[in-house]
Amino acid sequence: MMWRLVLAMCVLSSVLVTTSVAQTCTTQSFSNNKVFKNCRDLPQLTSYFHWTYDKPSGILDLAFRHGGITTTNRWVAWGINPSNDLVTPMIGAQALVYLPQSSGNPRAYTTSIASTATQLQQSSIRYPISDLSATYSNNEVTIFATLTLPNDTSTIVHVWQDGPLSSSNVPQEHRHDSGHQSSMETLHLVSGQTQQATDTGASTRRKRNTHGVINAVSWGVLMPMGAVIARYLKVFKSTGAAWFYLHVACQASAYIVGVAGLGTGLKLGDDYPIDGTDTHKAIGIAMVALGTLQVFALFLRPNPNHKYRLYWNGYHYVVGYTTIILSIVNIFKGFDVLEKFGDYNNWKHAYIGIIGALGAIAVFLEVLSWIIYFNRKGSENKMPSHVNGVNGVNGVNSHASRPQQV
Repeated sequence: MMWRLVLAMCVLSSVLVTTSVAQTCTTQSFSNNKVFKNCRDLPQLTSYFHWTYDKPSGILDLAFRHGGITTTNRWVAWGINPSNDLVTPMIGAQALVYLPQSSGNPRAYTTSIASTATQLQQSSIRYPISDLSATYSNNEVTIFATLTLPNDTSTIVHVWQDGPLSSSNVPQEHRHDSGHQSSMETLHLVSGQTQQATDTGASTRRKRNTHGVINAVSWGVLMPMGAVIARYLKVFKSTGAAWFYLHVACQASAYIVGVAGLGTGLKLGDDYPIDGTDTHKAIGIAMVALGTLQVFALFLRPNPNHKYRLYWNGYHYVVGYTTIILSIVNIFKGFDVLEKFGDYNNWKHAYIGIIGALGAIAVFLEVLSWIIYFNRKGSENKMPSHVNGVNGVNGVNSHASRPQQV
C-alpha cells in the first residue's frame, strides 16, 4: 500500500515539474498553419523562436514571435550575427524587421546593421531569403522567413529587439535596460542548446556605473575641492602650510583615480561601442593631458621669490581652472550618455547638489576672505608710523595680503 502511495506522489510530482517547465512556444500556432520542428522561449522581451533546420542544405525556416506589443507605433526586429559575436551582436547583424503601416498591413523587410546609430534602413543581407512576411495579432508580432545559411552551419548568434517609431514612422533607438541589453544568445540549430548572455546587460551596466562614479568623484568633486582649499584656506594664518598639503592630496588623488577612470572608459568603449560618445571621450583625454602637465609642473615650481614664479603661477591657474571647467562639463556629457541606458536623473541631481554646495562654499569663503583682507589692511593703517618704520613690521613692502590663489 505504501509503495503505491509513494509511486503516485512521484508521478504527480513529475507531472507538476513537467508542467512548470513546459515552454509557452509549444502551445503556439500560426494563422498560416505553418508547423516547425523546434521552438524555444527566448529569455528576454517576451519572445519566442520557432525553426526547422536542414543542416546539409543550410535552409532555415523560421518564425520569430514577440509578445507585449500593445501599440502600433513600435518596430520589431530579429537578426543573426554572421561573426558569432555574443559581445556586440547588433553590429553586423543581418536582420528581419517588422514595421507597422497606416494601411493596417505590416511591412517586413531586411536590413544589414552597420552601427548602433542605425535607423534600420532597408538593405540587402548576406543570406539568400524567401517567404519574408509579418503579422500583428493579439498584441503579438510574428516574422516569417526562410534563410539559406552557409553549408554545415550548426550554431548562430541571434539577437532580437523592439523600439519606438518617430511621427514619420522611422525606427528610433531601443531602450537600454537589462532586458534589451541581454536579448541575445548562441543557439545550436540542431540540438536546440543555447549559450545565453543573460548577465551581459547587467555586467555592462555595472561597468558603466563604475566608470561614472570614479570620474564624478575624482574629476567632478575632488578636483574642484582641491582648488577651493588652495584658494581660501591660505587666508587663515592658523592653517599654516596645511592648506598646501591638503591641496596636493586632493589634486593628486583626483588625478590618480581620474586616470583609472579614463582607462575604464576607453576599455568600455572598445568592448561596448556606442555612438555619441566622441566628444565625451575627447574631453576626457584632454583632462588627463592637462592633469599630467600640472603634475610635471610641480617639479618645475620656482621658489616664491624667483623672478619666474609669477609666470609659473599664471600657468598653474590657467591649466588648473581649465581642467576643472572641462571636468564639470564632461561629467554632464557623461550623464547625457548614461540617459540612453536608463533613468539616471537621481545621479545627475545628486551631482548638481554636490557641485552646487561646493560653489556656495566658494562664494561664502570668497566674501569672507575679502572681509579678512580689508580688516587686516585697516588694522595696519591704524598702526603708528614709528612701529612700521621705513620697512614696516615685516620688512620691505609690508602690507596687508590680498587673498592669494594657487
